[in-house]
Amino acid sequence: MKRTKYCGEIGEEDLGREVVLCGWVHRVRNHGGVIFIDLRDREGLVQVVVEESVNPEAYNVADQLRSEYVVCVKGVVRKRPPGTENPKLKTGMYEVVGYEIEVLNTCEPLPFPVEEETPVSEELRLKYRFLDLRRESMKENILFRHRSYQIIRRTLVEKGFVEVETPFLTKSTPEGARDFLVPSRLHPGKFYALPQSPQLFKQVLMVAGIDKYFQIVKCLRDEDLRADRQPEFTQVDIEMSFVDEEDVIQISEELVSNLFKELLGIDLKRPFDRISYAEVMERYGTDKPDRRFGLELVDVSQELKETHFMVFRSVLETGGVVKGMNLKGLSLSRRELDDLTKKAQELGARGLAWIKLEKGKLVSPITKFLTEGETNALLEKMGAEEGDTIVLCADSRDVVNKVLSSLRLQIAKQYGLIDEEKWDILWVVDFPLLEWDQEEGRFVSVHHPFTAPRQEDIPKLEEALRAEDPKDKIKLVSSVKARAYDLVINGEEVGGGSVRIHDPKLQKMIFDLLNISQQEAEEKFGFLLRALRYGAPPHAGIAFGLDRLLAIMRGLDSIRDVIAFPKTQKGVCPLTGAPDYVSPKQLRELHIRPVTE
Repeated sequence: MKRTKYCGEIGEEDLGREVVLCGWVHRVRNHGGVIFIDLRDREGLVQVVVEESVNPEAYNVADQLRSEYVVCVKGVVRKRPPGTENPKLKTGMYEVVGYEIEVLNTCEPLPFPVEEETPVSEELRLKYRFLDLRRESMKENILFRHRSYQIIRRTLVEKGFVEVETPFLTKSTPEGARDFLVPSRLHPGKFYALPQSPQLFKQVLMVAGIDKYFQIVKCLRDEDLRADRQPEFTQVDIEMSFVDEEDVIQISEELVSNLFKELLGIDLKRPFDRISYAEVMERYGTDKPDRRFGLELVDVSQELKETHFMVFRSVLETGGVVKGMNLKGLSLSRRELDDLTKKAQELGARGLAWIKLEKGKLVSPITKFLTEGETNALLEKMGAEEGDTIVLCADSRDVVNKVLSSLRLQIAKQYGLIDEEKWDILWVVDFPLLEWDQEEGRFVSVHHPFTAPRQEDIPKLEEALRAEDPKDKIKLVSSVKARAYDLVINGEEVGGGSVRIHDPKLQKMIFDLLNISQQEAEEKFGFLLRALRYGAPPHAGIAFGLDRLLAIMRGLDSIRDVIAFPKTQKGVCPLTGAPDYVSPKQLRELHIRPVTE
């Protein structure tokens, strides 16, 4: 028998017709003389009815079936008897009267039921991923991902983009995360690196005249893993020539809007909001803010600049800040406030001050150290009202932002303040180009060293290179803005890009500021630098983290649920057992000797 129809596609047009179905036995119910089989395949589930009086041979076969047996059924489609319809099922108005059943394969006892409602540990799910992917939600995740690929390709091809594959075995350029290295058998002692992104190659493609490039590409980074990270992940990589920021943002908004419209039926409001890096850090303490709830950060340093409360005064005198949040309508208990304080200290704060407005009175351990004027100014700035709780943090700006942004998200989740029905989408723009790394004693790129500065800021870079006083250099460079842009959805960065440097002289200037010598630059990025000297056009691009974007759209906590065969948080594949040892012969061929300590 050869399949003529998918189980989940049985409909009105099939009534009275003979069909051949192939799939897995989801459930079997024997009602004595009549056996009902829920048969499942990729497209869904349909009920098969086998009656002993009509076909004893098929009935005997059906009586031997167990969950997840693979079978082929021949039968005729009819409407279900009145009162037995299942409106929750796509095929719930119909059933197949089966008169021939062939068992194609049996199934051993399952390590866990395939039914959706059964809770299963992630380790077990990943070990038996072939069973996990049979579950309805996981199957839908994979099909959702498949449909996203088609939308992405169609959208970009219609806009004149060309899909180009870039190399997987390439050169190590350790300026970002840690590379995965591949030893060369033919060149002893030398290594390939697996690409962290196609960044350099896509810029070279612009020099080559491809003009509009895209790729749905695997990228690999040997970094510590979290729920939203994997050692191998998928990017939607885009690059364009003869464009500026607006062109990239426009095509990106169209692409994301098409995904939301076609996959979720949601019309996104365009253009998306744009907020500067300085503003999001001031208001939310992070460059990937979630604006589906309030709790914005408020700087009260000015209101407390003359305070005699030494905890605040000592911070302000050393260039720090005092910022806080008004937990509108949340009257937290002393225990809850103590828990927040402990969390703040774990995040690096010295402590957490608080003020509660209860029954027309202020309840706080710190108001006795503040003047009435300072207290009133602080409460007015915070917009405080009866029933509110205010929390305050005093430290360096970086520490305060880190602590309060983390507490802000924790409080919102803990007290149900997030509007889960809302989609918050925004661009963060005007990032710093470079920042000073105190530990390394040098500038580092906020994005990557090929990001272009704003045209009007280039004189500052030239002046910084001439500056003799390190403080002057840091001040000048820190004020330079990048032509970069990040897309944030519901507090998660899903894409980032920039206008690239296409002028070799400007690129050398950036390398000089990054303390990358000409020799080092040639060793790491020589082929790109060579390409820039041969008529490189102005170009810009962006890359989207597809796994993260799809997980957000599906409302999932982990990107592992939108990847067919992911790794665990320890970078292990329970299905295959990777990574694993290899034979001594393989190591000898690669000129490698393991070192054990």
